[in-house]
Amino acid sequence: MPRTPRFVERLIARRRTDPAAEVDAIAAVTERLAVLLAAGVPAASTWSNVVDDSIPAADAAVLANAASAARNGVPIAPAIAGSLSAHPTASTAWPVLAAAWAVASESGAPLAGSLRELAAVLRDEAQLRREVRAALAGPAASARLVMALPAVALLFGATLGFDTIGVLFGNPIGLACLALGVACLWGGHRWNRALAARARRSRVDAGLELELLAIAMSSGVSIDRARGLTRDTIVQFVPHAGDGAEVDAVLGLAARAGAPVADLLHAEAFRLRRAARSAGVERAAALGVRLMLPLGLCVLPAFVLLGVAPLMISVVTGTLGGAW
Repeated sequence: MPRTPRFVERLIARRRTDPAAEVDAIAAVTERLAVLLAAGVPAASTWSNVVDDSIPAADAAVLANAASAARNGVPIAPAIAGSLSAHPTASTAWPVLAAAWAVASESGAPLAGSLRELAAVLRDEAQLRREVRAALAGPAASARLVMALPAVALLFGATLGFDTIGVLFGNPIGLACLALGVACLWGGHRWNRALAARARRSRVDAGLELELLAIAMSSGVSIDRARGLTRDTIVQFVPHAGDGAEVDAVLGLAARAGAPVADLLHAEAFRLRRAARSAGVERAAALGVRLMLPLGLCVLPAFVLLGVAPLMISVVTGTLGGAW
């Protein structure tokens, strides 16, 4: 079957209405893998059994490649990573699953328990994205309404009997107002989108290295071995997840206090995820104020140029023409 062009995949990804759906889909796959492994299904067969046509096409392709690698005895995590380059619109949660699978497989940690913990982490991230989406709904709707004001003003002037449209397209001054107004609207639209994207941004890998280290240590390997395996896996699959400073801090605390390392790792990972959630909600709440900047600097000038100026020009030219 021919592969979908990348620009089409990107367009489809932009139209996804639920930003949490991609993470939820991988969380569901992870939970199914955990259940099958706990039931005694061989690891090589679990991936084929969780193939689901209901998930997006790009994610289904990555899942199919992972299942094929499992059947052929090929390492699964590199197969997932390789599939992502061919399907750039696949879920951003795939590298997280690949990293967890690689650490559990290499360290000999119980796969079912590790995947259950990872699924809980992904569900938490999906919930964060839903909360941010709900907080953004009001400011985003207000921005769309304000962006329509210049067109409303233009049509309102035409309804009152003024030749505002003719002025914009048939008068040199009107053409200048049209060009400047459209430029202001375009700039305001791009500005609004950038602000919304920044407010919507979240990290599915928050606290990931801490969780991976806890998974590796659950197999009974030494701290040094688990630390090296976790760091190598992060560099290979999720290089943007961090530099390991949080892990070093937790290990230092555990060494000084003699506390259980695994409990401290889970607690710190939980704290980082909660901090990411709070930061996301704060960004969404601040968006309503930040949207005032493109409103004042772009949309209002466009309203004057496209709505008020043509109306005034039409009145003046009509009055002068009648007097003449």
